[in-house]
Amino acid sequence: MPLSAVAPILPTAVFAAMLAALGIAGFVFLRRLPLTWAQRFLYPLDIVLCRILWRATVHGRLSVAPRQGAVLVCNHRSSVDPCFLQLTTPRLVHWMVAKEYYTYWASGWFLRTVETIPVSRGGIDTAAVMAAIRYARQGALVGLFPEGRLNTTNQVLLPGRPGAALIALKARVPVIPCFLRGGPASSSVLRPLVTPARTELWVGQPIDLSEYYGREDERGVLEDITKRILREMARLGGYPDFQPSLAGRFYKPGWTG
Repeated sequence: MPLSAVAPILPTAVFAAMLAALGIAGFVFLRRLPLTWAQRFLYPLDIVLCRILWRATVHGRLSVAPRQGAVLVCNHRSSVDPCFLQLTTPRLVHWMVAKEYYTYWASGWFLRTVETIPVSRGGIDTAAVMAAIRYARQGALVGLFPEGRLNTTNQVLLPGRPGAALIALKARVPVIPCFLRGGPASSSVLRPLVTPARTELWVGQPIDLSEYYGREDERGVLEDITKRILREMARLGGYPDFQPSLAGRFYKPGWTG
């Protein structure tokens, strides 16, 4: 075959070879992740949504050993906030999610697939707290929003709740503060999934709570740690003078808000 006939085919062949190579590399990468196959499908989808639709940028890195447990905390403006924190690690982050979202087929399947922790909105949900502690003790990552609900106000942070402090102390793991800005903020569960945004995520250094281990039942300990966590979250967001407050009267240990 003359060279003139082969030349037009070469770019297409090279492009196809590149796609095949990328596909193989992607398959090998996903196969090595500590995830189920369903989670391996959702993980790149999360990356695509965060990077393209929400144009997410991550500042800092998750400073935690591969098999070390930790509690990740962040401000809460949108139903898709956990997607952004998943950008920081290929490990699964186990988020605490209100039980009512498990009653719908689609959301229930998704939440069970990504191994979230169902939690009751009010009162003490001891089972959910114990599940989170167990995950963290076993070297997994647990995600919580100390505000306890979506912040639809113009406040930097809503009053904090003690769940993250309690779980971190019981599991004896560090707390890693994060702060989100510019996400697809909405009180709707589904609207953020189709709302473009320009999002920034700041990831802080682990907060070592070892000096408080075994003291979670002492008066004032959970309150002090919760305020410390909120201050560090606000500092990451550019509010070094933020003065945190607590959500009403603190309930006895076991309550996550």
